[in-house]
Amino acid sequence: MERCAIVTGVSRGLGEALAADLLQRGWRVLGIGRHDSPRLAQAGYAFASADLADANDLDARLAPAFATAAARAPSAAVLVNNAAGAGPVGVFGALQGTDIAASIALDLAAPAVLANLFCRVFVDAACDRRIVNVSSGAAVRTLAGGGVYCTAKAGLEMLTRVIADEHATATLRAITLRPGIIDTEMQVYMRSQSSDVLPSVDLFQGFHASGQLVAPATVARKTIERLIEGPIEAGRTYSYAEL
Repeated sequence: MERCAIVTGVSRGLGEALAADLLQRGWRVLGIGRHDSPRLAQAGYAFASADLADANDLDARLAPAFATAAARAPSAAVLVNNAAGAGPVGVFGALQGTDIAASIALDLAAPAVLANLFCRVFVDAACDRRIVNVSSGAAVRTLAGGGVYCTAKAGLEMLTRVIADEHATATLRAITLRPGIIDTEMQVYMRSQSSDVLPSVDLFQGFHASGQLVAPATVARKTIERLIEGPIEAGRTYSYAEL
């Protein structure tokens, strides 16, 4: 039977690694983001261009692609809300309001819109439907200078719990993943900041110096095997250590 995955932020990092691994396992993948990845241009892959920081436009722009995927009557369907941005960095009082709004749109409003669309379109109870919201330890740990990101991720984890409560069925489940410290451009960006802008910069520099960064492909493989293809508990937050 056909299996369908919808992954946001596929141009690089964990999103690209997840999409590539899923394709190798025989899943059909719909990638979403502003930019595509040439690495994913293969059979079973489709790309929908969307600016996830413009949450007002997402429903109308992506509904046709979601409907097309659902019409194929897959035996399993998963939405991975992976796309996120670390910026803006800076303590409150030193930020621009427009930057705060754009960050919350990308990191929280867009996942909420896409989760809503997924629940509305993928209604076949015979289909194993999953929503995986990619969060961070920052959801429960303050990072001085990274407060906008922390706030959005905390909201994302509440989104998971709300969906799990509202859709208490055996075949529609939402979970959160805190994927650990991944070797991505976001980590490079964070550890390159000055301490006056990002007072917690030492934490990110320490991750790199101590060799704690994990390759995106490793996280992707474990995520798929444990959370996308394996048994899960609705509403739970899974850490990288559990994969």
